[in-house]
Amino acid sequence: MAELDTRPEGFQRVAAALAANAHPHRPLWLDVAARTAQEAADALGVTLGQIAKSVVFRVKADGAADEAVLVITSGDKRVDEARLKPHTGTLGRADADFVKARTGFSIGGVSPAGFAPADGAAPPRLFIDRELFRFDIIWAAAGHPNGVFKLTPAELEKLTGAPVIDVVQA
Repeated sequence: MAELDTRPEGFQRVAAALAANAHPHRPLWLDVAARTAQEAADALGVTLGQIAKSVVFRVKADGAADEAVLVITSGDKRVDEARLKPHTGTLGRADADFVKARTGFSIGGVSPAGFAPADGAAPPRLFIDRELFRFDIIWAAAGHPNGVFKLTPAELEKLTGAPVIDVVQA
């Protein structure tokens, strides 16, 4: 456990969130950074689709702070914003500062658990794309580009409480 204490704060937050939810797998620290789904798949020796990539969008709010939406989908798929819009409203791009402020993670390490939004902001609203359920085992980011954790799509659904929807491009 002393090794965990030397890891970056985001990785430690995810490890704590997984432990608090009795998740059966501890996060792993990769020898190489995996900032993209392809890099993660290569490092783990799995298919690109088994990487549960986190895609953050910005929902424009009238007169209020913009809301963050996080879609967790297969690494081999692209989110179709038109299919997501009925669930969220008008979407905009989320830059690196917005992602960090709303999730507590930097791009390349955004985890579906262990959020730490800045300045009292609400954590992102989560959605899981149904395409992840093609796989028995998937891998998600663990708060840092070198961190990942193993789970099933059903465990992801239980861990996040997020609805499962169809939002990828055909």
